Amino acid sequence: MRIKISTRLKILPPYLFVEIDRAKRKARLLGKDIIDFGIGDPDCPTPRYIIDALVKSAHKPATHRYALDNGIPALRQAIAAWYKQRFKVSLNPETEILPLIGSKEGIAHFPLGILNPGDYSLIPDPCYPPYRGGTILAGGRVYSLPLLERNDFLPELKRISTGILNKARLLYINYPNNPTSAVATKEFYQEVVRFAERYNIVVISDLAYSEISFDGFSMPSFLQVKGAKGVGVEFHSLSKTYNMTGWRIGWVCGNKNLISALGRIKSNIDSGIFTAIQIAGVTALTKSRTQTDKIRRLYQERRDILVDGLRSLGWQIVRPKATFYIWAKIPNRYLLLNKTKISNSIFFAKELLKRIGIVVTPGRGFGRYGEGYVRFALTIDKERIREALVRLKRW
Repeated sequence: MRIKISTRLKILPPYLFVEIDRAKRKARLLGKDIIDFGIGDPDCPTPRYIIDALVKSAHKPATHRYALDNGIPALRQAIAAWYKQRFKVSLNPETEILPLIGSKEGIAHFPLGILNPGDYSLIPDPCYPPYRGGTILAGGRVYSLPLLERNDFLPELKRISTGILNKARLLYINYPNNPTSAVATKEFYQEVVRFAERYNIVVISDLAYSEISFDGFSMPSFLQVKGAKGVGVEFHSLSKTYNMTGWRIGWVCGNKNLISALGRIKSNIDSGIFTAIQIAGVTALTKSRTQTDKIRRLYQERRDILVDGLRSLGWQIVRPKATFYIWAKIPNRYLLLNKTKISNSIFFAKELLKRIGIVVTPGRGFGRYGEGYVRFALTIDKERIREALVRLKRW
């Protein structure tokens, strides 16, 4: 039998981090000592008291059954209380919050409830890959918004043509930004709300990195701006804030009609988050302020070691205010080595792995406008960061 796959799957690009993982495994099989700045996966364990909450709950048979599609009330209430304390944003736990199996799945599924075939999503470039993937799988079309250094990596909404705006249904924004580490202001969010109201476009704000910030900076929420709840939703996650990437727990909050639409999608796809994990999530949200400060200090120390080290080697690096990423423009002297037809960022990433055993993420993998950059994730200890700098200097 000749098996045919869907057209949507054919145009879906390979998932970036799967490709990187494949290259790492191959290098390790060859005996290389790999220093991995690739995937943004925290290297520190989940705090013990969160684990203890999971274990205690998992011993209760009541948690072994199907979870409620909308999440347990205690988790939704904890999320509402956290948003109120952190951002002074009031959310109705019954209608304006939906727990997710990690924010990634919610972001990927959301276009299924909004887009019709041929509708456009306005997507930043470079960006977190599921923004594009979710749009493509929903039958939508991607319109890229360049994030350029000269604009502080903010999209220029005024440059979008009327023809595109008439067909656009979704706008993605992500600050603190992955991969560029850029941050946004309330003034930018106000511009986004006015834009969405004028063109009847739904806004998706991805706030996954809000709690990883440095030097006294505090990231605002899109929902703090007047009118934001009328035009959009915001996704958040426990993954990065509490070292819980493998636990798969996050949420979406904001406009109740949009929350309801995603809830209808999810009720046909999954059966909710394991209840014991939800209970552990309540513990994380209510008892982890000290832990959050500790994580910030850890990443700030690593940030300073890597930024100062790269600058000493002639790299022009902006010290980020948030996220655990360094978005680094590749120095021209390395690009002169590229005699191939592949992109400069992919070439450079391959050379780093092949020659000195360092893994970085090529900017081109995040989109066309990521070309010329690589992303370093600060999810390795400071001694390995120093070792990487020594290898770069020798090379």
